Amino acid sequence: MLKLARLTADPKSEYYIPNDDQRDEVLEDRDEYTAENVFWVPKGARWELLQNNAKQPVIGKMIDDAMVVIEKENRQLKGVLPKIYASPNIDKRRLGELIDLVGGIVVGDKAARSKDVLGRVYEYFLAKFAAAEGKGGGEFYTPACVVKTLVRMIEPFKGRAYDPCCGSGSMFVQSERFVEAHGGRRGDIAIYGQESNATTWQLCKMNLAIRGIESDLGQQWADTFHNDLHPDMKINFILANPPFNISDWSGDRLREDKRWRYGVPPAGNANFAWVQHMVHHLAPSGVAGFVLANGSMSSNTGGEGEIRTALVKTDLVDCTVAMPGQLFYQTQIPVCLWFLARDRKDSKFRDRRGEVLFIDARKMGTMVDRVHRELTDDDIQTIADTYHAWRGEEGAGVYKDAAGFCKAAIIDEIKSHGFVLTPGRYVGAEAIEDDDEPFEEKMARLTATLEEQLAEADRLEKVIRENLKGLGYGE
Repeated sequence: MLKLARLTADPKSEYYIPNDDQRDEVLEDRDEYTAENVFWVPKGARWELLQNNAKQPVIGKMIDDAMVVIEKENRQLKGVLPKIYASPNIDKRRLGELIDLVGGIVVGDKAARSKDVLGRVYEYFLAKFAAAEGKGGGEFYTPACVVKTLVRMIEPFKGRAYDPCCGSGSMFVQSERFVEAHGGRRGDIAIYGQESNATTWQLCKMNLAIRGIESDLGQQWADTFHNDLHPDMKINFILANPPFNISDWSGDRLREDKRWRYGVPPAGNANFAWVQHMVHHLAPSGVAGFVLANGSMSSNTGGEGEIRTALVKTDLVDCTVAMPGQLFYQTQIPVCLWFLARDRKDSKFRDRRGEVLFIDARKMGTMVDRVHRELTDDDIQTIADTYHAWRGEEGAGVYKDAAGFCKAAIIDEIKSHGFVLTPGRYVGAEAIEDDDEPFEEKMARLTATLEEQLAEADRLEKVIRENLKGLGYGE
């Protein structure tokens, strides 16, 4: 916990400050916050001041002034925050009511409120907006369970992390949480990213700033393919959720690009342009985990099959995971996870060259509402543990193929499937437990059940016809 959070009037505490004025002085010392990488909000921009003036007609101007002060005190937010609330077309009465409404929200218990409360509230509203807006609102938001799966599998402990299409920054936030949860320090990961949408770039800057996460997202938003802001950067960990199957990426202008070492991606689909862009940025021992549409594992359109074959033959593909449907707010397209590794012969783990791990997680997850599914924490851990056991990591257990779930296949087997990387091709069917009922008895029982169901169907059909006749329909 932060020193600031532990200031106390208890004389026995090492954080004891006997004088209230001294305590207030420390609490208002900006350097105490920045030294701990905590987001600093000046007095004139604090929520209490705004909430106390929510009913005043000048509340819009007060919010705009608060935005200006916050940007001035937090350089990473310069030019990012909106200053539109004094506009005459915004109803100040409703604005004040909204402030009162948000001010009345109780976020968790006292312990929870001391841990990244602003960041968690921000993330909560991002998720709710994505859910409410559906296809239009979800483009910047990757479901938390998907991000957690990527992070737990590649374990970004220390080094450079990069997302070439960073959206609202969820990959970075989860990476920092992972490091802290495993005894590391915030800042052990250096954050680099890029985003082509101006509004989404601003969302990401705010998301990271309120958590005190330093990052380099470039001086402005920019198209990753046509204006790579980190052209020579080599990265230890890449995590990404590129937009699926985009056709308007102007790929015809990049036919000779140096990033296309494994084949020129089709101008009508950017999936393998994203893949090769990430490979281009991998450090010699770097690893990448990213989301793609399922079609990327089997498509042969526009030379995609040749690119996928080259990636396998050069021993870059580590693992693919088929994910369950209905995870995303903005699309019902089935998705998969790809994991690539530059150096697959690591002295810490067993030699995995010439082999790819396939995991079929399509049956996992639970429905959280009528149309959306989430992976549970146990699901995520099962997937990650399987991957780490296959890699031979210490303490991860012994890997074994599991019919219907996972299979480690050598390149010759993958070649026999035309270098298709769909896990279902390899894992086979899950073994069905034998109930020991003799075949003759089972058939007699099932036949009797079928006869009963057919008889019931006939009865219901007659009832329906009688009801229709009573309404003047039918014969």
